[in-house]
Amino acid sequence: MENRIKELRKDQSISQEKMAIKLNVSRQTIISIEKGKYNPSLPLAMQIARLFNRTVEEVFILDEDDME
Repeated sequence: MENRIKELRKDQSISQEKMAIKLNVSRQTIISIEKGKYNPSLPLAMQIARLFNRTVEEVFILDEDDME
């Protein structure tokens, strides 16, 4: 699953650290999600989308492999 977190975070001038604090997760979690090494739980994905005032579908993009 791909995501637009880094792009959205930079557009709003939010650091990884600040985002982690707002979401009550570690900075390493944000880094892992941005790099696509970790897919967040649905509640966390919803919190991330809400942080950027976007829908989950606008932040996270399913690959064809994710659909199988």
